[in-house]
Amino acid sequence: MKDLIHIGKIVAPHGITGQVIIEHALGKNISFKGVDALFVEQTKNSFIPYFIQSASAKTDTLTHVHFEGMQNREATALVVSKKVWVPQETFQKLVEKNASLALLGYMVQEDGKNLGTIKEVIEQPHQLLVTIDYNGQEAYIPLHEESLKGVNHAKKTVLVELPEGLLDLYSE
Repeated sequence: MKDLIHIGKIVAPHGITGQVIIEHALGKNISFKGVDALFVEQTKNSFIPYFIQSASAKTDTLTHVHFEGMQNREATALVVSKKVWVPQETFQKLVEKNASLALLGYMVQEDGKNLGTIKEVIEQPHQLLVTIDYNGQEAYIPLHEESLKGVNHAKKTVLVELPEGLLDLYSE
């Protein structure tokens, strides 16, 4: 489904009653209030909705969730280590404005030129890596103190100054 946004993954079962721990990158405590279902990626591009029975935020990156129909620890084996997705409109309501994941959909610009829209955000220890479509190819753009020049949330743009020759890697 094209309008789904990857927010994290199910990292482990919790307890013996069928709860799971979701690690997410939404940037704040999330109890998924008002969210009926989360989509779990069973295989590549195959998403199954799991309806939320209850959820409680533990930290700004971890939430305990109990899905309907999961009554014991064994039932969680179907979803542990799987990616979790939410619809675009739900994502906009949940994500913290300053979270790196909030950059999804922003336009990357260099010297006033649009390079591409951010399709994925990959958090690494000392930088963010974002993917864009550049000249018909998936390009990886590093965002760190030397390359990131600014973010305009109102215009949904990320201003960068990229290392010499980086985009040449993606030219045909």
